[in-house]
Amino acid sequence: MMIKPRKTVPALDIPMVDGDRFRLAARKPQTFFLLVAYRGYHCPICKTYLRDLQRKLPDFAGRGVDVLAFSTDDEARARRTRDEWELSELALGYGLGIEDARSWGLFVSTGIKESEPPMFAEPGLFLIRPDLTLYAASVQTMPFARPGFADVLNAVEFVTKNNYPARGEA
Repeated sequence: MMIKPRKTVPALDIPMVDGDRFRLAARKPQTFFLLVAYRGYHCPICKTYLRDLQRKLPDFAGRGVDVLAFSTDDEARARRTRDEWELSELALGYGLGIEDARSWGLFVSTGIKESEPPMFAEPGLFLIRPDLTLYAASVQTMPFARPGFADVLNAVEFVTKNNYPARGEA
């Protein structure tokens, strides 16, 4: 299922490793939400990607962007991700159901190695307006070729400055 730009995104209500819950509808960012779906603890590319995101959190905050990274991992794997990958500053959610992942347009894979869960969501990145409509999305079928966060920051700055509309809605 594809979410179209300018349309309301599916609900997102998941636990976070800090003990809170992330309820998308209850939050109000200044400019955007940046939701980053990652494959899970088993993915070394995700580790590098999320560490880069954490380094750029002040830049996103300075542009009025609220950030959450999340996966289909269970709580134990998500805590290992936070602790072993040194992601203490990044809001990290877990426990997204497989059907919920599909409702977000994420691809789902079956584990092929012992380190992988039986099923998990592949990566995705979503920029969402405060009114909960999709501005932009990028989803992958595997861990490679994700948007760089420096590019996302530049896009947010351009979009905000120029009031550039979401595209791809037709």
